[in-house]
Amino acid sequence: MARFSAGEAADVLAIQQVINVWGDELDQNSGLKMRQADVLTPDCHYYVGGEWRDGIGTVCQFYVDRMERLTAAGGAPVMRHIHSNYRISFTAADHAEVGFLLLFFAKVGDPPFVGYCDPLAVADVRMECRRDAEGHWRISRFDSGQIFQRG
Repeated sequence: MARFSAGEAADVLAIQQVINVWGDELDQNSGLKMRQADVLTPDCHYYVGGEWRDGIGTVCQFYVDRMERLTAAGGAPVMRHIHSNYRISFTAADHAEVGFLLLFFAKVGDPPFVGYCDPLAVADVRMECRRDAEGHWRISRFDSGQIFQRG
């Protein structure tokens, strides 16, 4: 059973919120405004596109390059990241390990989509979040493993 102090409970909500803002940035802007979303630490360790990327600059560049590739190939998909089953544990006062389930939909075109669209992937996500000197929680590590993938 999870037991949190009142302060830790507030931190859990703040951590969930930063993760939700991260997902919303991917859904609304394809990650192109990740720096402005202010959800990653400057020194984040981030696994995306089949490799580790260190630092917010390399993460942001991945999303710019990705958009260029997708646009050249016919268009960027509309995406939705649905998070559930958050598991948060504090390893220190300003550091948390987070796990959650990610259900990911993506389809090229203009919404609303009519007809069938199954999930692109279901993934187990592992994150670490760190609280900075001003008290803001940010994602310092992102990794995921896809359990199911659309063929």
